[in-house]
Amino acid sequence: MNKTTRVSVLLSMLVIFTLGTGLPVFAQKSGSNITLLGSGATFPAPFYSKIFDVYASAKGVKVNYQAIGSSGGLKNIMDKVVDFGGSDSFVKDADFAKYSAPIVHIPTVIGAVVLTYNLPGVTSLRMTSDVIADIYLGKISRWDDARIAELNPGAKLPKMAIMPVYRSDGSGTTFNFTAYLAAVSKEWKEKVGNANSVSWLAGQGAAQNAGVAAVVQQTPGSVGYVELAYANQNKMPVISIKNAAGNWIEPNLNSISKAAALALPADTRILLANTQAPEGYPICTLTWIIVYKEQNYSGRTLQQARELVNLLSWIVRDGQKYANALDYATLPEQAVKTAEAVIKSITYDGKPIL
Repeated sequence: MNKTTRVSVLLSMLVIFTLGTGLPVFAQKSGSNITLLGSGATFPAPFYSKIFDVYASAKGVKVNYQAIGSSGGLKNIMDKVVDFGGSDSFVKDADFAKYSAPIVHIPTVIGAVVLTYNLPGVTSLRMTSDVIADIYLGKISRWDDARIAELNPGAKLPKMAIMPVYRSDGSGTTFNFTAYLAAVSKEWKEKVGNANSVSWLAGQGAAQNAGVAAVVQQTPGSVGYVELAYANQNKMPVISIKNAAGNWIEPNLNSISKAAALALPADTRILLANTQAPEGYPICTLTWIIVYKEQNYSGRTLQQARELVNLLSWIVRDGQKYANALDYATLPEQAVKTAEAVIKSITYDGKPIL
């Protein structure tokens, strides 16, 4: 982007609201006078908040990331108003033409989409894929429904209406949750489908992962889908789900890692939903940083491009050590190598930056 546009975008991002607090953060000059701008997915925001702070201290390069949802991040990188877009959904083949030049996907961390709930007196809950789908289809509307009771014989399920909560903004979390539902429910696939935004048949919407978590916390009888870190940080209960192998799986670092223990394609675009891994949690996802493969565009300097590539290389290696403490699984070694190959393909004036 040219200097005037970049200054304008930076000024518009001076106040960035941190995840879940609503407190403003003000951008500052970095030691190298380079400030990288990013926006997009809220799913990895706790991880990004930590590693970008560490990176600024270690490398002197400020990274401003605005968690506005995956669709917003994809739109901003498409419009070339940020250095990178964050997304939990990969760009589909049919959508590549919307970008003015080739883009690449760099996976950064692995997380789980979990179902959290607010049900007084109930601290443990199990659900099967068909029950989850039918709740969001509006076909199961009460907590004391016989199908839920059968799965939870020891639970004191109240005679209370279920209020499903969903993302009202374009979201990669929604993309992966609906990918799971489309994989396990023919009715869901035909009536609703799989996308960053869908036409919901039941419930109430809320913006971003933090918004869904807040509505669930404040509303008895509600159930919503959020990233695992949001549930754990807010001490919210999560639902165990029977996976494709027929095993009851709790979402945790072990079950997330088991779900992601597979080879990535060269372009790293892969769905992890409804894994066949016997011990894998069934609603896991990679999250990506998306950039233009050729970095000489809109007045960008070689230094800007080099700082971006250096950041990406640091994330997939050194940055991984901060993932587990924030309830994300690290990239398997093979995934790291695949990501590094993608990073090495990034060019400036047609020449590799690394």
